Amino acid sequence: MDDTDRRILRILQEDSSQSTSDVARRVGLSASPCWKRIKRMQDDGLIKRQTAVLDAGRLGFGLTVFVSIRTGEHSKLWLEEFSERITAMPEVMEFHRMAGEVDYMLKVIAQDMESFDEFYKRLTGITALTEVTSRFSMETIKETTALPI
Repeated sequence: MDDTDRRILRILQEDSSQSTSDVARRVGLSASPCWKRIKRMQDDGLIKRQTAVLDAGRLGFGLTVFVSIRTGEHSKLWLEEFSERITAMPEVMEFHRMAGEVDYMLKVIAQDMESFDEFYKRLTGITALTEVTSRFSMETIKETTALPI
């Protein structure tokens, strides 16, 4: 990966809906070599997918909650089953296995407290969990999907 690839990636992180011609112009290439670079980065897995970033608040999702989970179970089979159940929950935006005092951390989005409570009951009904702690975001100060490349 060279500097031109990095510039292409920065541009695509800003707005992936730009045409290949526009990206090429911004990095000083013609469209065909730019497209080949983008295609190679997709094939190599550097570009995992292209998505639209939606405004959660305007779509009625006004509550962001960070949920930390501690469990006494750590077997491979348990983790596979637990992961499958958690990743199937559409409210879970991020799911991390952690090191330290907390075993798992979820970023959850909900319409309101009532819908979060419904989610919470489903979550705690999946399996026995040692501790589940919810932290409610009062304000999003920074939110980005762009990596600092």
